[in-house]
Amino acid sequence: QVQLVESGGGSVQTGGSLRLSCTTTGYTSSDYCMGWFRQAPGKEREGVAYVDSNGGTTYTYSVKGRFSISRDNAKNTLYLEMNSLKPEDTAMYYCAADYVPLCGDSEADFAYWGQGTQVTVSS
Repeated sequence: QVQLVESGGGSVQTGGSLRLSCTTTGYTSSDYCMGWFRQAPGKEREGVAYVDSNGGTTYTYSVKGRFSISRDNAKNTLYLEMNSLKPEDTAMYYCAADYVPLCGDSEADFAYWGQGTQVTVSS
């Protein structure tokens, strides 16, 4: 059974940093595309960053240069390093995975999801 569990969320002030982690079980994560999505209150869920099974990364424009996605296949863990956080980054952050080598860029492209971890950035 595939399971994804996020951790690392919290409350920070503008300009602060957080590192999210997503621990996966039930599959060999190196074979999977993985990504981070977020959903703010009243808004649709949006893709934040993706990492292909070969390590290639993609970011949504609003986080480029501030966020960094990485994976440690030996630990079956996905990370999202978030720096220079802004109030507009406030959202529930979700880890997602799919058994394909290259990531799609929408929710429908990911079969497995975690429960989410809350990130709140205050001004």
